[in-house]
Amino acid sequence: MVYMFLRSYVVRPLVALAFRPEVRGLEHVPTEGPAILASNHLSVSDSVFMPVAVPRQVFFLAKADYFNGPGAKGRVVAAFMRAINQIPMDRSGGRASARSLSAGGRKLQEGQLLGIYPEGTRSPDGRLYKGKIGVARLALESGAPVVPIAMVGTDKVQPIGSRLPLPRRGTRVTTIFGEPLDFSRYRGRQGEHAVLREVTDEIMRAIQALSGQVYVDVYAAEHKRRLAEQKRQEAKQAAAEMLGTAKDKARSAAHTAAQSARHAADSLTHRDSPAVPGEDAARTTEP
Repeated sequence: MVYMFLRSYVVRPLVALAFRPEVRGLEHVPTEGPAILASNHLSVSDSVFMPVAVPRQVFFLAKADYFNGPGAKGRVVAAFMRAINQIPMDRSGGRASARSLSAGGRKLQEGQLLGIYPEGTRSPDGRLYKGKIGVARLALESGAPVVPIAMVGTDKVQPIGSRLPLPRRGTRVTTIFGEPLDFSRYRGRQGEHAVLREVTDEIMRAIQALSGQVYVDVYAAEHKRRLAEQKRQEAKQAAAEMLGTAKDKARSAAHTAAQSARHAADSLTHRDSPAVPGEDAARTTEP
C-alpha cells in the first residue's frame, strides 16, 4: 500500500517532471504472475527509475546495510525499506545469502515481481561485470521467467558519491526491458553449479545486448577490492616518497647549517687569532 501510493503520487510524478525518462519494452513485463527483473546496476537511482516504470509493485533484494544503519537516520531508513516491502539481502555469502535468496523465492511463489542486480553491486566504471549465480538459482527453483533489463544514463544523473540524482543536460535516463528468458529446460538442476553458471551467463549476455556495455568476466566486488588495494599501495608509495623527500630536505638543511656553522667558526677563529709581530710594520714600510 505504501509502495504503490508513493510510486503513483509522489515518486513517479517527480521523476517524470524532473527527468522525463524513456521506457522501452514494458510489454515484456508480465501483467500478473511471478517474474524476475534482472538489471545491470550503474547507480543507486536504478532502484528509483526502474520500479516507477513498472505498473506492478517490484520487491527488491536490498542490501542489508539499509536495514542496519546506526542512529535515528538508520532507523528511519530501515522503517521506510520495510514499509515498501523490500527484502534485506545479506551479501556475505554462505547460509546468510541463501536465507536472503529464500526470502526472494517466497515472493516469487506468491506471484510477485522480484527485482535483482546479478552483479551484486554497482559497476565502478560503467562496464558490465560477471553475474552471481543467485539469480539463476531463483529462476530454476521458482520456474519464473527472467526479464533482462538495461538501465542507461543513471550513472550520469547520479554518479558514485552523489547523494541525489540530478538532471544533466544531454542525458536522458532510459529503462529497457527485454524479452523474458525461459529456463524450464534446466528445471530440477539448480544443484549443478555448471548449470547455474550457464544460466547466469545467458542472463548477463541478454542484459549486455540491451545496454551495449563492455563486459568484464570478473565480479564487480572483486574488481573494487583490487582498486581499493591499488589505491592503498599508491597512497603508501606516495607517503614513502614524501617521507623520502622530507628526509632529503632535512639532510640538505642540516648539511647547509653545518657548513654555515663551520664558516662562522672559521671567521671567529680568524678574527680572534693574534697578529704576527712586525706584520703591521712590514706593511707600512713596503714601497
